[in-house]
Amino acid sequence: MEQKEIKDKSNSVNLPIREVGGASSYINLYNQHHESIKNHSAEVMNESRDASFALFEELGFPTSALENYKYTDLKEALSIDYGLNINRLNFPIDPYDVFKCDVPGINSYLFFVVNDGFYPVNDERNSALPEGVIIGSVKEIAKSKPELLKNYFAKLSAEKKDGLIAFNGAFAQDGFCMYVPKNVTLDKPIQLVNIMRSDVDFMAVSHNLIILEEGSKAQLLVCDHTVDDVRFLSNRVTEVFVGENATYEHYKLENTHIKTTNLSTLLIDQSASSTVLANVITLHNGVTRNTIEIDLDGENCETSLCGMVIADKKQLVDNFTSIIHNKPNCHSKELFKYVMDDYSKGGFTGKLYVAKDAQKTAAFQTNKNILLKKTAKMRTKPQLEIYADDVKCSHGATIGQLDETAMFYMRQRGIPEVEARLLLMFAFTADVIEQIRIPALQDRMKLLVEKRLRGELSKCEGCVICQ
Repeated sequence: MEQKEIKDKSNSVNLPIREVGGASSYINLYNQHHESIKNHSAEVMNESRDASFALFEELGFPTSALENYKYTDLKEALSIDYGLNINRLNFPIDPYDVFKCDVPGINSYLFFVVNDGFYPVNDERNSALPEGVIIGSVKEIAKSKPELLKNYFAKLSAEKKDGLIAFNGAFAQDGFCMYVPKNVTLDKPIQLVNIMRSDVDFMAVSHNLIILEEGSKAQLLVCDHTVDDVRFLSNRVTEVFVGENATYEHYKLENTHIKTTNLSTLLIDQSASSTVLANVITLHNGVTRNTIEIDLDGENCETSLCGMVIADKKQLVDNFTSIIHNKPNCHSKELFKYVMDDYSKGGFTGKLYVAKDAQKTAAFQTNKNILLKKTAKMRTKPQLEIYADDVKCSHGATIGQLDETAMFYMRQRGIPEVEARLLLMFAFTADVIEQIRIPALQDRMKLLVEKRLRGELSKCEGCVICQ
């Protein structure tokens, strides 16, 4: 097996890599090294590993010929010769040396994942976690709490017939795990920072698990950052279980560089009377595919799903969402907004499904998009599939340019054209930002969005290398 060397002043890491050739080369890699992959992981992850690999053998990587991936062309990104750390060798990095928080005023518990492994840090803030809360590595928690993880791990992802999820199940060896016991409220947000670091083109594959028991409350902010000027691909699957009467907020902020391909899958299962807010914001990237699927599996659930994209150059962002109403008396709201410039490409697919027994459902979906230049492209596909007869459901999508009447009105009052355009774009994104319920994050996001719209945030601001 060919080796790639990652060099550092203090150490070096040899990573086994695949041979170029698409899915077949990863199939060969797994067949040759599956014992090593399993030995460097946990039993709970290995239980479904071979089944995931068999499914990946059947499906391969998704292409734009598939209906669910028609707006995501991954051919070029998946043709690159990435390194894979299947032997779990340590990366010589101190995350505090390379990371500067995009939300400096936030009071949070802080954790890191470097590439695809949980990175243990001794942060005094984390010592004050409420009693019973468990946060750490999936691999390590699986050793100390095997029954806890066994009841949840892969219970959502194993049901999905998706090549990227199957690949994750075959190759993921670690991830971030958070467990909040019954009736426990986290007094401040959890901040999870994903740092991609390598001296060679690198692929990170991780599987995260979030568990909120009955009556608990938690906020999670996920920040994606890149350090080195190489090509990265991340394939991350996150499973979230929200118990009865529990409240969960999930924020994801991507601010990576143009050579990054970010493949993210968020699977959420809601029990009765639970409340979920998910807000996914892409400020800067290369290629991004966010898959978000939320199942409302109990009565009286409340769900808010929103997101925002600001893209230029040749960036590609595709958000594929699915909200499944399985039980009656549930409410969901969905809002996604895109601002596309230059030769960027955007995609949005939003599925709302209402099962036969899900009477008294109220579900509303909106996608609005602005194209700043004729060369930018946006494709959108809102969908409703309703089998109940006593529901209130709607969906809608718009693609257009900035309001010329509003522009004229502001110009007549002496506002320069550049500032007028900026004000209109900022107002366009405001209702997504207002859905952020962490005050420090909301304030910081207003600044980051303004800088991005001005063209001042052209690469990852959160890393020292980008200063």
